[in-house]
Amino acid sequence: MPLTSLPIRIVLVATSHPGNIGAVARAMKNMGLQHLHLVRPLQFPHAEATARAAGADDILATAVVHDDLLGAVADCGLVVGTSARQRHIPFASIEPRECARLVVDKASVGNAVALVFGAERTGLTNFELSQCGTLVTIPTNEQYSSLNIAMAVQIIAYEVSLAARDKTAVIEALEPLATQDELEQFYVHLQSMLAGTGFRDHTSEGHLMSRVRRLFNRAQVDRNEIRILRGIVSAAEGKQRVNTVGDTP
Repeated sequence: MPLTSLPIRIVLVATSHPGNIGAVARAMKNMGLQHLHLVRPLQFPHAEATARAAGADDILATAVVHDDLLGAVADCGLVVGTSARQRHIPFASIEPRECARLVVDKASVGNAVALVFGAERTGLTNFELSQCGTLVTIPTNEQYSSLNIAMAVQIIAYEVSLAARDKTAVIEALEPLATQDELEQFYVHLQSMLAGTGFRDHTSEGHLMSRVRRLFNRAQVDRNEIRILRGIVSAAEGKQRVNTVGDTP
């Protein structure tokens, strides 16, 4: 199954060096990936990006620039964050080979998939990680674990390429996954309903909604399920309104 036929994108967040963008484009083209999305790049387009792309100029020419991560992944059913660090919320991390199989499985039935890479020095922030349903970590030498962003993209892209090559047929057509935009609307709806009940976030750092995001992202909710969840929240809101009217003197 050719990678060019699958809706898989590489997303770079807050890349500071334009040469790294070009090197990533080269790594993508090596493996057959063609969709590059950039979130708040410090410098792009740039001559150094073109030079480092070394013939992958077409990847740069079609790159899409976004103001924030949500804009880059809004239509994606699966968002995979890359990180070498564990933040305040525990993540169930997988390795590149398992990640690649998951990516190809979801993309092969029509779900848009994003592989997200953070800024060179700091990686993805806690909030950015909360917008990812899965975390992938590349195992490295414990004494020297630093990877250039293009190297990291090359490793993940290679594994995705292998997984796509081994994917011979789609076994069943599943309900499409809920997009990140649909999930975001659900989170806003849920927060509004909870506020109406007087529910308060009692976590020490105010991390409740981050944990809620992780829960639903990990579940890989499909579009039918998100409609059910929205219906449940709407029903709860309706009950709130009835109770409020009933309490009015």
